[in-house]
Amino acid sequence: MKYLNSPSLGRALDRIEIVRQSLRWSSDLDRNGITKLLRQVGDLREEILMLSGIERYEQKLISITSHTEKSSAQRRQALMNRKFSFEGVFGENEKLLETLETVEKAAKTDMPVLIEGESGVGKELLSRVVHANSQRADLPFVSVNCGAISPNLLESELFGHVRGAFTGSVKDRKGKFEAADNGTIFLDEIGELPHESQVKMLRVLENGEIQRVGSDDLIRVNTRIVAATNRNLREMMKQGKFREDLYYRLSVISVTLPPLRERKDELDILTDYFCKEASEKMNCEPVRLSPRLRNFLLNYSYPGNIRELRNIIYRLVCLAEHSADLKHLPDAIRPEDADKPVEANEEKPLETIRKNAGILAQKSFLEGRLREAKGNVSALAKHLEMNRSYLSVLLSKNGIKPSEFRMQA
Repeated sequence: MKYLNSPSLGRALDRIEIVRQSLRWSSDLDRNGITKLLRQVGDLREEILMLSGIERYEQKLISITSHTEKSSAQRRQALMNRKFSFEGVFGENEKLLETLETVEKAAKTDMPVLIEGESGVGKELLSRVVHANSQRADLPFVSVNCGAISPNLLESELFGHVRGAFTGSVKDRKGKFEAADNGTIFLDEIGELPHESQVKMLRVLENGEIQRVGSDDLIRVNTRIVAATNRNLREMMKQGKFREDLYYRLSVISVTLPPLRERKDELDILTDYFCKEASEKMNCEPVRLSPRLRNFLLNYSYPGNIRELRNIIYRLVCLAEHSADLKHLPDAIRPEDADKPVEANEEKPLETIRKNAGILAQKSFLEGRLREAKGNVSALAKHLEMNRSYLSVLLSKNGIKPSEFRMQA
């Protein structure tokens, strides 16, 4: 009985045909006939609504299943395939990928974006990602650190001032909002904004209007706002230190960047990227990291997050000529046994042996494929369905120079 009474497309079609035939062959219907038809139509409506609900549920289930079944590597590659602009590299961390997927969608709109996260996790980089993937990408991007400017000068810096507004203001001056008109303004450390300035910021968000210090005139601006903070704005609202209406205006789209300690799977790729970046900027050969140094970098907690990792790598590349070891680390984090020489016959952990074997296998594979591609990195990236910049990092990491393979060809 449960099966017979359950909604189905066949039953719905049968009922439609019964109603159709009743209307076709009944030249005149009495009240009872009309009542019967109305009841049949009502039952049919209920069945179609149930079928519609089941279909929507199944489609949602398929959507959720297909999303969860996608591996992190597939989600990362999907971003790259959609021409996702990202200055640098990123790995396959699920939390980061979720943030980037949200940012990709938000970038196409003009809605404000609030980026939360610890100091050094890359909030300004993400703000540039929002701008680079938006319709305003070719227009100005202006960055302001609200915590680095004196409260007395902050409003002048943001909104500008007119001549004579205060001592030393000898001429009219545009503020950052006018400089970023039609583009994007990045307000870093928005939690440091004084309460008085928060009111004016709210007016910009609500009406798109600013007022220079010392002037009564309103100036319209079309500026997309991306804000960032390492503070808990919700807690600040409870304490009365941050306006609730401003918070909800800024956080139409809110994302959180995970700290580096939760993205250990990305350490290898970030380390190699910064090594390559530092050697190019310092015009020197890439530095080889000793196994025990690389092991230290993989297990260090990084309280300063990506900014700290980048600074450490730049220091290593600067101080080490060809090979960097523990002794090249900053004093504050250098292990006590950093000066202890590595014994040639020192027994290596099984995990290190496996990793070294994997590195050799990867190098052999890349060399073979690059030889087949006659040193053409772009062609090889297309063949391997890999982002070209990431492939270049892998080649550099393995000490492979494409020019040598072009010469061989």
